[in-house]
Amino acid sequence: MIGLRSALVLSMVGGLGGFATQCTPRKPPPVVVATPAAPVKAGPEIGVTATPVPLDAANPARTTLEGGFAYAGGLVLTSADTSRLHGLSDLAVGAGGQLMAISDEGDLFEARLQLDQAGRLVGLTEGKLRPLVGLNGQPLQGKREGDAEGLAVLPNGDRLVSFEGNHRIWLYPAQPDGTWGTPRPAPKPATVFPDNEGMEALSAYPAAGPDAYLVGGEEGEVWLCRLSADCKSLPPQSGPDFTWGLTGFAPFEGTAVGTLHRGFDPIRGWRAVVRFISDPTKPLAQQRTTAALHIDGATPRDNFEGLALTRSPTGGTRLYLLSDDGAIGKQRTLLLAFDWTPQPLPPPMPTPAKKRPVRRR
Repeated sequence: MIGLRSALVLSMVGGLGGFATQCTPRKPPPVVVATPAAPVKAGPEIGVTATPVPLDAANPARTTLEGGFAYAGGLVLTSADTSRLHGLSDLAVGAGGQLMAISDEGDLFEARLQLDQAGRLVGLTEGKLRPLVGLNGQPLQGKREGDAEGLAVLPNGDRLVSFEGNHRIWLYPAQPDGTWGTPRPAPKPATVFPDNEGMEALSAYPAAGPDAYLVGGEEGEVWLCRLSADCKSLPPQSGPDFTWGLTGFAPFEGTAVGTLHRGFDPIRGWRAVVRFISDPTKPLAQQRTTAALHIDGATPRDNFEGLALTRSPTGGTRLYLLSDDGAIGKQRTLLLAFDWTPQPLPPPMPTPAKKRPVRRR
C-alpha cells in the first residue's frame, strides 16, 4: 500500500507535467538509522513497577477492617517495557507465591509475589507476559477471540480459561516445566450470554470431584461443571442490587467458596464485596455467609475482577484482589492482599432460671 507521504509526492510530480522531467533530480541525503544504546531484550520477560498503596491515604497506619479482615499490603502495577500490562481479569496464586493472571487482550501474565518479613505484599519479581494460544497452538488474534475473563487451576495443575465475545471454556494442560500446553475445549453452560456479560467467574471446585469447576455469569447465574459431564445450574449468587455483577470465584475450605461482586455508579464509583459462602450447591435458604469483605469508602477501589484465596504466611487465610484497569487513564491495575481471622462466635444466651412453683397454703 502506498503511504500518505508517497501519494502526496506523486501528485505533485503529476501536476508539474513536463517541467518535472526537465529538472535534474537532486541526490537524496543518506538515510541514518538510529540504533539502541544497549541490547534490546527479547522474550516474554518484562520489568514490573509495583508502587505501594495504603489502605487509607488519610490514615496510612490503618490496617484493620470489619469482619476480621486486615490489610496485608497493596500495589499499583505498571510496566515501562510493554503497553499490554492491563485489562487483567482474573488470577491464581500457587506455591511459593507464583502468580498467574489472564487479560481481556488474550495475554498471560506471570510473576512471583514478594513479601516482607511480616508477610505483607511489597512487590513482584520475575515478570513475564506472553500471548495465550488457540487450538492451533498459535497466539489468539483480536478482542473477540482473546477476551479471557476467568481462570481456574484444577487439582492436577491443569488450567481452565473462560472467554467472552466468543463464549467458551478451554483447558490448558500443565506441562512438566510448568508452562501451558495447547488447549482443548471444556464443557460450558448451555445458555446464551450477552457479548460483554459472559462467564466472568471461574473456579475449581474439588469438593465435587477432581474435574469439577464452578462457572458464574456476570448477572449472577451459577453452574457446576465437570470435564466428564455437562454443566448443571445452581442457585444464583446475586449482588446487593442490579448495579453489581459477579466477577470472581475462588475455592475455599471444604464445600465453601469465595465470591467477588463489583459495583459501579457515577455517584459512589467502584465498589466490591467478597463473601465466603458455605456451600453454593445447596438451596439459597441453606447457604450461610461466613464473612464478607467490603471494598468501599477510603479503601483503594477500582474494577475488581480477580479473586484468589491462599494460606497466609502465618497459616491463616490470605485473600488477593486484582483489578482490570480497562486501559482507561483514570483506572489502575491494583493488586491488594487481605488476611482473614475467623471471628469468635457470640456466647450462648443464658438459660432462664426456672420459676419455683408457688405453694398455696
